[in-house]
Amino acid sequence: MNVTYYTVRNFVLGYGSSESNSPSKWLKAPGAKILQILRYRLEPQEISDRTFAHRLCRLIPAQCPFERKIEFFGHILLSIPPLCKLNPLYDDLMALRFRALCYLAEEWGEDISQYC
Repeated sequence: MNVTYYTVRNFVLGYGSSESNSPSKWLKAPGAKILQILRYRLEPQEISDRTFAHRLCRLIPAQCPFERKIEFFGHILLSIPPLCKLNPLYDDLMALRFRALCYLAEEWGEDISQYC
């Protein structure tokens, strides 16, 4: 059995392990309740104010600010990958930013290229 097959079968698909790999297992963690509350507050958030939409677009970055490439005389010594995907609220924040950008573009007809 090769490593890829074992990894996909046991960790991705959840076969062959005695413990559950379902998301409900992770929702029982102590901090998960706080994350659920934050998600439920971010999802239905309506954008109905122009200044609020501008503030959201400025505060939530379009790209992950943690990705870095450390170069020395033109050679890359170290590449730090973007860690935003590890943030459990990343997708919710991106959706909120997208709704703010759409509000500014559709309702007010503003040029949103400054935020991209």
